[in-house]
Amino acid sequence: MRRTASPLSLILLGLGTFLLVLAPLLAWYVEPRAAVNPIDIDTTAVYKGTGSVFDTEELETVPDQRITVTQRVRGNVAESERSGRAAVWDVTTTVDTDKSLPAADPHDALEFVPHRWVMDRKTTKPVHCCGEKPYIEGEAYLKFPFDVHKRSYQWWDNSLGSTVTLHYRGAKRIQGYKGYRFTGTVAPAKVGTRLVPGSIVGQPNRPQVLAEEWYSNHGIELVVDQTTGRVIYAQVGPKRTLRAPGAKKDAVVLLDSRKIAFTTGTQKDAVAQAKRDSGQLRAVGATLPIGAAVTGFVLAAVGGVLVVRGRKRPDSPETPDVHRVPVTM
Repeated sequence: MRRTASPLSLILLGLGTFLLVLAPLLAWYVEPRAAVNPIDIDTTAVYKGTGSVFDTEELETVPDQRITVTQRVRGNVAESERSGRAAVWDVTTTVDTDKSLPAADPHDALEFVPHRWVMDRKTTKPVHCCGEKPYIEGEAYLKFPFDVHKRSYQWWDNSLGSTVTLHYRGAKRIQGYKGYRFTGTVAPAKVGTRLVPGSIVGQPNRPQVLAEEWYSNHGIELVVDQTTGRVIYAQVGPKRTLRAPGAKKDAVVLLDSRKIAFTTGTQKDAVAQAKRDSGQLRAVGATLPIGAAVTGFVLAAVGGVLVVRGRKRPDSPETPDVHRVPVTM
């Protein structure tokens, strides 16, 4: 008897070996390259709340105004590709009251702030190139790094022009989806100057004054998807005031709100995108590698056993020599 491997056993062994090689390749090579910040992003986040707003026509602060903050983020694909490793995002933030909405031009808003954020596509750390403005620092801004940990992060506050420490405060569900919650506050800080009539800051005898602009934040709350670092909920409490040069107290309030937060629609959109992106990363980094490893092990084991056993076939009998005997007549 002799043993020969069947085609099926060889196929099973080959397929199992392929899947065993594929599993770590997916986890250690493909998944890290899939976890990158996009360069073609185009999203809009809308915040709403109420608060006090300075009316430039009445030259006084008006309370109980509805406030809408619109933040649009668009990826600059050409700049990103030229940089080689960075994602270049152009950001516009507008602040409006019902009086300035709807606005045909964002420049007509109560406040209009354009800027550019450039980050490493893998780590989300700031990259200082490509016309970045302002000089952004910290670990997080419009999003957190991938694989968010339960620790404090340095978050860039564009209104402050510096970083703020946000502390981990446990998990929180947004629209039924669990994320990591981070909170922080901003103490009053001088952030610039503004030329205004002297009467606004308590100096009526001076036609114009280079007043000091101060900023603080009653409370910042961000809820972040753990896998992707996407912000699925944001709430802020900004306060902007003016002071006379060198004064210790605020002279006028430009904006003051205890709570301006993501609308329900923005929350749902952010959660849907977080579910999609984190699901894809989990599939490539965990689900598919584990499935490939288990299936590959089973197939390789079965194929190996079949190869070892082979198919038993009887040896062919030896053909006896046949000698022709000449026939004579």
